[in-house]
Amino acid sequence: VRGDIDIRVSTTIIETGVDVPNANTLIIDNADRYGLSQLHQIRGRVGRSSRKAYAYFTYPRSKVLSEVSEKRLRAIKEYASFGAGFKIAMRDMEIRGAGNLLGAEQHGHIDSVGYDMYLKLLNEAVLEEEGKRVEAPRECAVSLKVDAFIPKNYIADSGQRMEMYKKIARIGNVDDLDDITDEFCDRFGDIPSPVISLCRISLIRAVGASCGISKIEQRDRTLSFYPEKPDPFVLTGFVSAFPKGAANLHLTGTVSAVLKIPKDMKVTDFAMKAVCEYSGSYGKYAAKDGSPEDGGEDKT
Repeated sequence: VRGDIDIRVSTTIIETGVDVPNANTLIIDNADRYGLSQLHQIRGRVGRSSRKAYAYFTYPRSKVLSEVSEKRLRAIKEYASFGAGFKIAMRDMEIRGAGNLLGAEQHGHIDSVGYDMYLKLLNEAVLEEEGKRVEAPRECAVSLKVDAFIPKNYIADSGQRMEMYKKIARIGNVDDLDDITDEFCDRFGDIPSPVISLCRISLIRAVGASCGISKIEQRDRTLSFYPEKPDPFVLTGFVSAFPKGAANLHLTGTVSAVLKIPKDMKVTDFAMKAVCEYSGSYGKYAAKDGSPEDGGEDKT
């Protein structure tokens, strides 16, 4: 407090309310081993004056976090504003489960179904009680003739492989792809080709689903895009973005856009480029059918 000492090393006893206004930096070692309320209380030991403060939550680089630990750290990072205690308490209840409110048991079903599935089921149940229709999430099937998996000689531990498979499945945008590739490099070294392909396919699937593509399929050196609800403006805008003769529309039977894969490009590279082009066309033309979104006339 007087400024005679610059560093204080302590156990978790500080969470009970040690008040040192001078403290502006906090480093928590093995933060993944703490409960969410503990982390919130310990973090409150800095920033107790007008001085800007920083809190660092660390864990060993090579350690595979459990799903619950990862959710805790993500929550403590997300809720950093003043008065965030109530939100953290709600998130803690979501992670651990609310339990049987009318009985003696105090545990939820989250360990059985997983955190993400638990929230999904909870949200669907709330919507059903409100009389709202629960729409099934869009899915995009991607079938490319490439090796896409995590080799055992790259990640030997089966638990670590499964954890990385789960993270790859959650890729939703380019930033997520960059983050997961950085993590692979940091933790396991240079990324083998099958892992790169798997990550890119996950991104292709996510982007395709977001813009209404039900399937992307490779046949020899062609790539076919099958929209769930074909839109002539979107499809023609998409095809016109490629050189003449490199893309065609098939309007008989199941509507699709067929692209020729350039000889000098890998399949996954071209598929990523193409699906991003489709997404751009979808965003530009999808509302051009006279719907209330753009207030236009019916040009169909």
